[in-house]
Amino acid sequence: MASAQITALCFYFTESGLTADQLNQTLVTLNLEEFSRVILFTNAEQSIIKNLPAWKQNYSLIPAAPDQNAGSLLNQAFKTPADYFVLIDNRADFITLKNGFSAVTRLMIKYHPDISMLYADYELENNGTVTEKHLLKHHAGRVRDNQDYGKVWVLSAAALAKAGFADEKIRFNTLYDLRLKMAAQGHPGHIANRYAGSLYRVRAEGKAHNVFDYLLAGKESQLEAEQVLTAHLQKISAWLEPGRYYTERPKSGNAVLKASFIIPVNNRPEFITSAIESIQNQTVRETEVIVVCNGGENDPTIPAVQAFMPGGKRFDPAKPEVRLLAFAVNNLGLCLNMGAEAARGEFYVQLDSDDLVTPDAVEKILAVYESDPKIGMVIGSYEVWEKKADGSLERMKNLPVVTHDEWTEENGRNNLLRINGAGAPRSIPIELIRQMGFSLNEEPFARNYGEDYGMVLRISEKHRIGRVWEAIYKVVRHSGGTDHSIDQVTIDRNDEAKDYMRLEAIKRRQKLNGKQV
Repeated sequence: MASAQITALCFYFTESGLTADQLNQTLVTLNLEEFSRVILFTNAEQSIIKNLPAWKQNYSLIPAAPDQNAGSLLNQAFKTPADYFVLIDNRADFITLKNGFSAVTRLMIKYHPDISMLYADYELENNGTVTEKHLLKHHAGRVRDNQDYGKVWVLSAAALAKAGFADEKIRFNTLYDLRLKMAAQGHPGHIANRYAGSLYRVRAEGKAHNVFDYLLAGKESQLEAEQVLTAHLQKISAWLEPGRYYTERPKSGNAVLKASFIIPVNNRPEFITSAIESIQNQTVRETEVIVVCNGGENDPTIPAVQAFMPGGKRFDPAKPEVRLLAFAVNNLGLCLNMGAEAARGEFYVQLDSDDLVTPDAVEKILAVYESDPKIGMVIGSYEVWEKKADGSLERMKNLPVVTHDEWTEENGRNNLLRINGAGAPRSIPIELIRQMGFSLNEEPFARNYGEDYGMVLRISEKHRIGRVWEAIYKVVRHSGGTDHSIDQVTIDRNDEAKDYMRLEAIKRRQKLNGKQV
């Protein structure tokens, strides 16, 4: 399809911080290969733009009105004659295309004319350092709103028209909505670079990955993103109606205690003592602690746990019993399943080995279960604390109590597909764990990550999720934690694992709704 008419789209807003010279450099790269047309969205004076050395006759302007939504701007261009549009999202970043961009794009279109969208790996330049950004290959489970599809997209005009173009009512999540629409119209293609070299470069000030970034996102943007995802799930028959398919949780079996804390642990002797003590301080005394050490018989955590057992210096027969299981297989799902098999409590309560629970955690969790027999999981709220170099703990006051307000009674189990977490601590009926089982790192790329997320997805399809809105858990951040200083390889591996779980959840939900998958 060498004769395809391709129009390039880019932006220049005076308040963005990008200079006219940078815009000129972007326009220069647009002339490296032949585009049928170039359209610039701008709020700058036309004379400033048209006097740039790179400005050509086949370039045109679309003026941007104050507070005009991106969707209404884009639609003015999308409704002009073209076969494909190259959307360059340089609203905040300086972007230049490389030699061959148009040629490679045309080749992909020739071999895959049914592709609704193309995206490509890219170079990121930060303070003079250039790194390659290798993006994940698209599949139907990539429905997170923070999924990186790069800053340059090739969009099929036919797919755009079939999707109804951009939604002009959307204020914050136009490209998220557009990407999901393109995915629903066909398969997004990926121009991947597995070695070196990319088709474009983004010059931007990068920042370290922070798993708590979403907590600081604006409420309006979050609610809008939920609406975008909901519309997508409804379109692909994967949306679950409020209350539909709920059943009662299984009976408690032979439980003789109210709750069992199951703590998987590996080489955490400096944390486990505080974790166990926080359990033994519960207002509900009918509890037990099951520590499942997966570091083998020489794991230094074992003596720290044994100190709470008969004969140990911390043993107190008046406090909840501490039990120890030890294995040589470092698999969190296995630990949780083995702990559930040994448990004598009616409900499992989560506690990571480096975190703490408040004294009323079990009391408040049990009250939620008692309110409805269809509740198959209770999720609490938590505070984020930081362990200092001297061992002291300090509350991270810039982060609010994490309540996961995005989990609503009506739509929480659908919105869960958009975000990476559901909250803590999580509590599940032991009998339900025995029936379903936590994942054993079975998903591609899973490495002791997401087994609890997968369980929430599955349970929420058949049971209500109850909530404790007060903080009953303390997440402790420290240098050895799994959410601290995560490199890009680990981020991608974790995203692969959870996106696969999302893919499987979407298929299950489509099947529940009667769609052939």
